[in-house]
Amino acid sequence: MKDCIFCKIVAGEIPSAKVYEDGEMLVFRDIAPVANIHLLAVPKEHFATVAELDDRRAALAGGMLRTIGAHAHEWGLEGGYRLVVNQGEAAGQTVPHLHIHILGGEPLPWGK
Repeated sequence: MKDCIFCKIVAGEIPSAKVYEDGEMLVFRDIAPVANIHLLAVPKEHFATVAELDDRRAALAGGMLRTIGAHAHEWGLEGGYRLVVNQGEAAGQTVPHLHIHILGGEPLPWGK
């Protein structure tokens, strides 16, 4: 999608602080962190919500979760981390491209 900021980051049109990349996904540092460590994991394929998951995309999302778990220690998340997936504007999704917030590096409060 040509107007999607995450698609532009995936394409290399907008620079990012990448911490991981493979053929299916990209993980980079959030430019407005809300925790000591705040990363974003985005699929390279553009789709906005989990409602758009078919079998192939569900496998992609599962692979993203597996990759996050496998690399969390490399990203300084040994003490634990939170995964957040906002779905729709009312839930705080500001970019309509599925993405997983990876938060950690400090004790995280519950709630807002």
